Amino acid sequence: MLNPLQSVRFDELSVAVPDLIRYPTIRTLAERVQQQTLNAITSPMLYDPNHISRSARILDSLYQTPIADASILVAITHERHPKLLLTRRAAHMNTHAGEVSCVGGKHDVGDGNNVVTALREACEETALPPNKVQLLGQLPIQVSKSGMSVRPIVALIAPDLLLVPELGEISRIFWADFETLLTQPTVEYSIEYTLQDQTETLLTPSWQVDGETVWGLTGRVIASLLETGFDRQLDWYYRIQGSRL
Repeated sequence: MLNPLQSVRFDELSVAVPDLIRYPTIRTLAERVQQQTLNAITSPMLYDPNHISRSARILDSLYQTPIADASILVAITHERHPKLLLTRRAAHMNTHAGEVSCVGGKHDVGDGNNVVTALREACEETALPPNKVQLLGQLPIQVSKSGMSVRPIVALIAPDLLLVPELGEISRIFWADFETLLTQPTVEYSIEYTLQDQTETLLTPSWQVDGETVWGLTGRVIASLLETGFDRQLDWYYRIQGSRL
């Protein structure tokens, strides 16, 4: 559970400033994600850079965003060769057992916004302190196979943080090399899927990362991140084996 000393205070969160990021890959990503985040602002007053700082505008945009059913933290290490934080869910979980995911989970009434949900869940699952996170912004909503709306929150973390899996939820913490994700082709993955008492073989793109298969919603979030930050277009499909569609 989240330690009270690590409780999330939205007004105390920090936002990464692209001009202060020395590594080109991360700086480009920060600029693009933040621009997309700012484009969602509806208040004309907040478009004026002379009114408040860019960091405050990012926080305002994140705060104004409607609350999703769940939020995940897309955490990227702040270093020359960045890595993306991934986990494998415990095998005994009721939903998504054994699947690869970003840290995160369902919104609690006391959270107040998507960012707090993502940071609270990240802390509970991996002991990631919220005050060690620098926010970049957010990605478009994704919808899980159970119909839940999921908001990805993108952030930077230090590469040397000690993370510990909460074994009640997470069986493993591992990392994806970010620049490999930018260039590596996806691999078609097949999985048995039951719908209305009929079992079909579903084909979909995936990445192979450190012996794990990254697909589904997590794969779609990564594809969205790469498209937003670097214009990498990926055809993320779901096709029943033997179907021409």
